Amino acid sequence: MTKTYKVAENIFSIVLPEGSPLCSCLGQYEPFECESDSPLFVLEEVESLPCGDLELIYDQPCPKGETKIRIYRSAEGMVFESSVTEWHPTSMRLLLNPDYSRGQLQVLKPSEALFALNNSLMLQYAFCCASHSTLEVHASVISCNGKGYLFMAPSGTGKSTHSCRWLENIPGSSLLNDDNPILRVMDNGSVRVFGSPWSGKTPCYKNEDYLVGALVQISRAPFNRAERLGVLDSYALIYGSSSGLKFLPSMCDALHSSFNAIVGTVPCFRMHCLPDADAAKVCYEAVKD
Repeated sequence: MTKTYKVAENIFSIVLPEGSPLCSCLGQYEPFECESDSPLFVLEEVESLPCGDLELIYDQPCPKGETKIRIYRSAEGMVFESSVTEWHPTSMRLLLNPDYSRGQLQVLKPSEALFALNNSLMLQYAFCCASHSTLEVHASVISCNGKGYLFMAPSGTGKSTHSCRWLENIPGSSLLNDDNPILRVMDNGSVRVFGSPWSGKTPCYKNEDYLVGALVQISRAPFNRAERLGVLDSYALIYGSSSGLKFLPSMCDALHSSFNAIVGTVPCFRMHCLPDADAAKVCYEAVKD
């Protein structure tokens, strides 16, 4: 079975064998389904991988409860292993060819098939699309009055809570994505935020896009205050919130090109806030223009 999808104008296909447990895991991808015979990349599920000898090149630091990823180099390309947390058995193994256009996924735990599919596609999408002015970012996004506002911070800081306060207190607000939206620098230089099939624990899979109104760093505080960030802090915010192999020169160059374009176009703020209604109102007044 082959399914094709378009996310932030980038097209990719999934190839699954008959009877694969992944066949029942595609519901969140349905809003993005399309027809095309020229995908940017293809992910295929296989029974085993032709990895050969593996050289460990990256062992991701894993905060408690976060997804664990290890990266290896092989003669065939790069191999990624991932598990739900550091203490769980490995759920999946992914082999990507050198330009990330072909991926082979081995599901090691059928009970975690959706986790394996989502993580494989998010990795391949981030890597392959970096050279297409596209960033996969960690953020919660509210659309309001025709613009998208991204709330960024480490997990557990309060991005989703702040989005909820907007939904409750700012008329016209709607949740676009709660974990992994896509930023794209368009050909005309504008920056748009797109919904994606990946939204963390909140099932919000909207095939919609908006001009970016602002990027907002959420910071817990005993008060509510918004401050405009300078260039360096804005750059650091985008850098720290984006996915990609920043230790690889070619990908790093592509990512930094997008970072530069975004910093030069989109206002960035730091929102010191409580988890209350007033925080949403203060933030809205700061970023709405």
